[in-house]
Amino acid sequence: MLYQNRTFRIILFSDVMQQLAIWIRNMALLFFVMEQTNGNKVAVSLLSILEYAPIFIFSIVGGVLADRWNPKRTMIASDLLSAASIGVIMLMLANDWWEALYVSVFVSAIVSQFSQPSSAKVFKRHIREDQVPAAVGLSQSLSSLFLILGPIVGTAIYQWAGITASLLVLPVLFLLSAAALTMLPKDDKPKERSNASLKSDLTSGYRFVMAEKSLLRLFLTFAFIGLAAGLVQPLEIFIVTERLGLSKENVQWFATADGIGLLLGSLLAALLPKLLQAKYLLPLALAFLGITFIVEGSSIWPLVTGAFRFANGMLLAVLNTAVASFVIAKIPDGMVGKVNGLMTPLFIGATLLGTGVSGLLATSIGLVPVYLIAAAVCLISVLPSLKVHFQRSDTAASHKA
Repeated sequence: MLYQNRTFRIILFSDVMQQLAIWIRNMALLFFVMEQTNGNKVAVSLLSILEYAPIFIFSIVGGVLADRWNPKRTMIASDLLSAASIGVIMLMLANDWWEALYVSVFVSAIVSQFSQPSSAKVFKRHIREDQVPAAVGLSQSLSSLFLILGPIVGTAIYQWAGITASLLVLPVLFLLSAAALTMLPKDDKPKERSNASLKSDLTSGYRFVMAEKSLLRLFLTFAFIGLAAGLVQPLEIFIVTERLGLSKENVQWFATADGIGLLLGSLLAALLPKLLQAKYLLPLALAFLGITFIVEGSSIWPLVTGAFRFANGMLLAVLNTAVASFVIAKIPDGMVGKVNGLMTPLFIGATLLGTGVSGLLATSIGLVPVYLIAAAVCLISVLPSLKVHFQRSDTAASHKA
């Protein structure tokens, strides 16, 4: 049984702590920056830019090193660095330099690029392949549960005690995660000594992806989705305040609707793993995402907006589980980090491009046109997704770690 797997339980607890910390941080910074800048759209967009820019830069290196380093030690070090970065930010904040809060996002984004592929390596080595879809689905389910609670808790802490108390919670959560990770089993796989340079490893990962046609199409699809997501992500709070006429604090309830959808979708994927093999799962999810952007951008009714956020989260959870399961279970061990390292910056680079122009576009042409543009990009992404298959090809089978 999957629940009897000690490694799975430890990783699950660590993920929960990290996700809760991230959401408390995100809500606190969002509210604080809006208050400091009087709701400046460009300043809010800058939060997302600083979150994604280092991911774009460091993900490739992090993916390659994840295939070289000890995954357990890498994840523990990442949590310790995240906790230390919050302490530095609090010192800067004490000296009235509130802009230093942007540094917290920057540092956290860097260290996560070394932790995430290492976590995938642990799943790859310590969980049976037939249990991977359920493991990924359940992992995302509990993370989604705290995705629901995170905005509520983050908003409550910020409203009750302000930015300082919100930041004080974060090191505790990261340290709890690090403590749990110390109980992971020792890596029983012999450590591979590689004399290859980083450039050679990157080249081998690139060649692997180019030989895998489904992966190549998946990369292109992710680039389109990243662009669409980047366009709308910084504007969600303005949908709440301008289109729906609600206070900024109500953004937590729409994040909660999205989180409930993610939770139920992840549970569905875990309980029905064969669903992940559905031929048209990916294009249907993308087409629905485009419809969701249209409704969310044009709706003036909170219930309608919330309902589509819920449905969007549910379907995307199934899709995310399918992709993550494919990478962990079907990609050879020696390529897991490299594939993650190449896929992530492509997605993040496209997201960064969308985020970079989001505030300027919304200021010049309005919220609704930006959401319609994002919907059009989603519909375009359906084309390459039609030939993506979540099965391992002969090429993949021939690659060994």
